[in-house]
Amino acid sequence: MQRILIPIKIVFSFSLVAFLYSCNNTEDIASIKKDSVLVSNRDLSIPGRFSTQTTLKFDSSAVQQFLDSFAAFRAFETDIISFYRGRKYAYAWFDENGLVEPANNLYNRIMNIDEEGLPDKIPYKEQFTQLLETADKPSAMLDLMLTSEYLSYAKFAWQGIGEKEVKELEWLLPRKKISYTQLLDSLSANKKTLNQPVYKQYELLKAELKRMKEIKNSNSLPIIKTDKKKLQEGDSLAVISDIRSWLFAMGDLANNNKSNVFDSTLTVAVRSLQKRLGLKDDGIIGTAVITEMNYPVEKRIETIMVNMERSRWVPEAIEKDYLLINIPAYKLYVFENDSLAFDMNVVVGKSQNKTVIFNGDMKYIVMSPYWNVPYSILKNEVLPGIKRNRNYLTRHNMEWNGNSVRQKPGPNNSLGLVKFLFPNSHSIYLHDTPSKSLFNETNRAFSHGCIRLAEPKKLAVYLLRNDPKWTEEAITAAMNAGKEQYVTLTKTIPVFISYFTAWVGNDGKLNLRKDVYNRDSRLAEMILEKPSI
Repeated sequence: MQRILIPIKIVFSFSLVAFLYSCNNTEDIASIKKDSVLVSNRDLSIPGRFSTQTTLKFDSSAVQQFLDSFAAFRAFETDIISFYRGRKYAYAWFDENGLVEPANNLYNRIMNIDEEGLPDKIPYKEQFTQLLETADKPSAMLDLMLTSEYLSYAKFAWQGIGEKEVKELEWLLPRKKISYTQLLDSLSANKKTLNQPVYKQYELLKAELKRMKEIKNSNSLPIIKTDKKKLQEGDSLAVISDIRSWLFAMGDLANNNKSNVFDSTLTVAVRSLQKRLGLKDDGIIGTAVITEMNYPVEKRIETIMVNMERSRWVPEAIEKDYLLINIPAYKLYVFENDSLAFDMNVVVGKSQNKTVIFNGDMKYIVMSPYWNVPYSILKNEVLPGIKRNRNYLTRHNMEWNGNSVRQKPGPNNSLGLVKFLFPNSHSIYLHDTPSKSLFNETNRAFSHGCIRLAEPKKLAVYLLRNDPKWTEEAITAAMNAGKEQYVTLTKTIPVFISYFTAWVGNDGKLNLRKDVYNRDSRLAEMILEKPSI
């Protein structure tokens, strides 16, 4: 059967994943509006009209006979029965002329499910193929098989692994829900499309998956070998030709003249690579860049697959204004009216004190905050410090507060001059810090779990922008007053803490980040496992 490349048509609400498409270039993105971020009028469906006939029918007993023969589909039993009962058991995939067009299109989509970043998980593949190839007249068995395979495909490709498995991965963000009733409704008369809304980022990653597989199969990435610790513009070495070939294959270099000279064009290409990887974009090739170049392309493919899976979980829509933290990117993104207002560097929890992936609603800003020392830090750091030096509390501007210890407000307070609260059971919040130098590091996983902000005052001014009494001058004064003050936001704003190690930027380039919490490999294993429906 000829392989068919199937376009998809969707119109969907602005989503959490939209940031992944637009966060590569802040200056370009700040002016992006909703219509330019969303995918609209793009055909992503299995095309063709479905059967509208009502005269060709099969006996209702065929449903149970089918499920007895193909027990794996019993997970969809209620939906299948409801669907065909509503059609009065009229064929959905046949009309007077035989199989309708979407039947073969669906088959092709299933046969090429690897394009969705998934292994072959479709059940009864051989039986499905045999039924389709021998269909010369309406068949209840094939009609039911097509409907069931469609639902199975939707589960794997559009919903992803189950809720239980996702929670095991400590992903506590709200998940997209799939209604199989609505999916089956798309098979009804006069409906042209057969799809669940798919995010633009998902499709962009899907295209990158295909490209990476082509690179792997072409074996076009040379191994970069050099004894030099640093290569930069003006150098002339044989390895530079290999570097050009590598950057050309990956799309960072537009043309490959195979020159051994490190010229300005190559500097631009190296900076492109560094930006995509979240490295310092100085155009100099050091050990970190070469390590990334020699990272196995098979692992890059796995990273894309993992993040396609995460994209399957994302809800279809969230509030227009919200804050988003992507842990592997060490970034906070502030969205206003479906556009990126600004972003800033953040410090997140170190590996033994992971920042939790969840969402909440920001309600309070605390100016000149106290820092109530967590019990674990009190036990492991403060109390031993007091034993070593009885002036420990004074030296650290701390005081007893009942049976606990707190640090007084001030510039050396561990929370800095301001913190932002979105009450949650994980005791995580955003805050300032006196340790400003950490924001210049490439990898910024240093905290005990909370999120430190590079520009906290900027965020405070933004959140209080509609309150006339909180001018920038008033905010500055309150932050430096040395007296704790709670400010309640007139309108709460959603906060999402997420975890994406791959996305396609606004410039169309694949961005990759280190798996700071080592979450990708476990998810990859779960994807590659062959679960039951």
